[in-house]
Amino acid sequence: MAKFSLEKLLSENTYPGRGIVIGESCDGRKALIAYFIMGRSVNSRNRVFEAFEGGMRTRAFDESKVVDPSLIIYNPYLKYGNCDIVTNGDQTDTVRDFAAAGGDPFSAFREALLTREFEPDAPNYTPRVSGIAEYDAKAKNFRYALSILKSNGTPDVCNRFFFEYTPVVGIGHFIHTYRCDGSPIPSFEGEPEEVALPSSGKALAELCWKNLNEDNKVSLFVREIPLDGGEPTDIIINKNV
Repeated sequence: MAKFSLEKLLSENTYPGRGIVIGESCDGRKALIAYFIMGRSVNSRNRVFEAFEGGMRTRAFDESKVVDPSLIIYNPYLKYGNCDIVTNGDQTDTVRDFAAAGGDPFSAFREALLTREFEPDAPNYTPRVSGIAEYDAKAKNFRYALSILKSNGTPDVCNRFFFEYTPVVGIGHFIHTYRCDGSPIPSFEGEPEEVALPSSGKALAELCWKNLNEDNKVSLFVREIPLDGGEPTDIIINKNV
């Protein structure tokens, strides 16, 4: 049984920031991935998710309102071979580039993130959260890992944490940038939260979107990957339409 309810974690936290969920559906037939963004400023809220071949990007909803695109415009999701890479920044491209160099993709995931650190947005020093999932259709199985790169409260020290998981039916792991709202915003602490997952990407999308704070939620991406090698399904929900 999962330690936490994803519904409760989302509904009781007005500002988890940006979050990643990866795990196995409760019917044991699919891998599920979710990534969401939230925003408090006009610049952060002025975004939508947009799919393209092999990935998904953020883009400005209203170009005239863009203040600083450096930390809000990036590829949150990229597919590489039999792997899905999802992050809250341009480290998605860093991980993909390291994976393309060859070798074990989980080793590439770690090596890539050892070259990166938290965002330069003092005083928050927003953590970089990242995830990777690799699929083996013949075995009808997959594996996944999560990471967070955090400041110790200063711009000089970056602590890097990595978590690798053997999937369990109906269980996912949830990591997000912020523990809660605040000023400065406190970073996520501890291990990724173990949460119960539904049977489909559609159900996961509905659960997340319904329970994310109405004022602060911006966009949601959910990917459902059949473990028998079937065609994945992607869902994008944007508040700005």
